[in-house]
Amino acid sequence: MSEYLHPGYLIIVVWALWVISWLIAAVWSSRPAARPGFSAELPYRVVTAIGALLMAGGRHYFPSWPQLWPITEASSWIALAAVLGGVAFTWWARLALGMLWSSNVTRKEGHQIVDTGPYGIVRHPIYTGILFAIYATALFLGRIECLIGAALMTLGFYMKARLEEGFLVAGLGEAAYADYKKRVPMLVPFAKGWGG
Repeated sequence: MSEYLHPGYLIIVVWALWVISWLIAAVWSSRPAARPGFSAELPYRVVTAIGALLMAGGRHYFPSWPQLWPITEASSWIALAAVLGGVAFTWWARLALGMLWSSNVTRKEGHQIVDTGPYGIVRHPIYTGILFAIYATALFLGRIECLIGAALMTLGFYMKARLEEGFLVAGLGEAAYADYKKRVPMLVPFAKGWGG
C-alpha cells in the first residue's frame, strides 16, 4: 500500500483540509456586535494552545516517553473513520449556525439561540466534534503527551464554552438560555447535568 493511502497519513490530510476549509469559511460570518475582550479569552486560548502543541509535536519535546500501545493497521482505519466523523460533525454544526458562527467568543446583531440539528444534541457541537476527532487522533498515536494534550484541549474548550454561555446569557438574558441549557447537555451527548 502506498504511504499516501495509509490511514495514518490520511488522518494528517483530513486535519489539514479541515483547518484550511475552516479558515476559508471564516469569511462566511456576520460582524460581531460585542466581544468579552482579549483578557477574558486568554486563559482558554493558552490552555488549548499548550494542548495542541503537545498533540502535534509532543514526540519532539519528550522523545523518551514511551509508546503506550502499538499502532496497527486496523486501529489506524478506525481512528481515521472517527476523525472523519468528528470533522463531519463540526461541519454540520457550522452549517447549522450559519452567519452566527465565529472563531472567537462573540455576540452578533440579532443573535438567537440555535437549538436544531446538532445543537439539539449538544450546546457546543463544534467543540464536541473537534474533541471527538482529537481523542481519536490521540488514541491512534498512543503516546502520553498526546493524551495529556487532548485533556488540556478538552479543558480549554470547556473554559471557552463556559465563557461563551456566560457572555450570551448576559446579552440575551438568563430566561432565554435556561430552558435550552436544561434540555441539552454542554459537550457530551445524552449527558445532561455533566459539565454545566
